[in-house]
Amino acid sequence: MTATLDRPVSTRTRDPKELLNAVQPRIKHLTINVLDGDMPLWDREVALLLRDHTMVRDMAERILGNAVMYTIGCMEHPEVHLGVGKLVDIGVHQLILDTPVWWALCDAYNEGRYKHHAPFIQRRRDGLCLRTAGFLNSIGFDIDKELWAIDGTDCSPCDNKVPDSH
Repeated sequence: MTATLDRPVSTRTRDPKELLNAVQPRIKHLTINVLDGDMPLWDREVALLLRDHTMVRDMAERILGNAVMYTIGCMEHPEVHLGVGKLVDIGVHQLILDTPVWWALCDAYNEGRYKHHAPFIQRRRDGLCLRTAGFLNSIGFDIDKELWAIDGTDCSPCDNKVPDSH
C-alpha cells in the first residue's frame, strides 16, 4: 500500500495596492503633479478620495482596492461583461479622473489601449454587480463582499461597448 500526500495548491491573491503602485514607472504625463513628493500611487489615490468624499481612510482604501480589482478585471478580460455598484464606482471614477494614472493603468493592463468611460443613464438591476464580484474572486482577487453586496442588484449603467469602454 502506498500513501501519497496531496500538496496543497497555493494560490496567490492579487493585491490591488501592489498592482496600482506597479504602474508608477509608466506615468508619462504631468509627472510633476502626480509624482511630486514621492507618494506611492496608492496613497495618492486614497488622499484624493479623502479630499473629495466624506469617508474615513479605511473606507477609502476598501473602495479604491475594489475599484482597482474591477478596473484590472475589465481591462484583462474585455470579453466578460462586468459591472460595478455605486460605492465601488466612486473609486473607479477617482482612477479615471486622475488621467496620468488612468493612462498608466491602460498601458499596463489594457495592452496600451485607452479604456473609455461612457455610461448609460439608467442603472441596471439585473444582479450583474454580484456576478462581477464572483468573477473578480475567480481571477485571484479577494473582493470586499460587503461593498459588493451593498449594491448587489443596483449596478452601474455601464456596458462593454465598442470601442473599449467601462
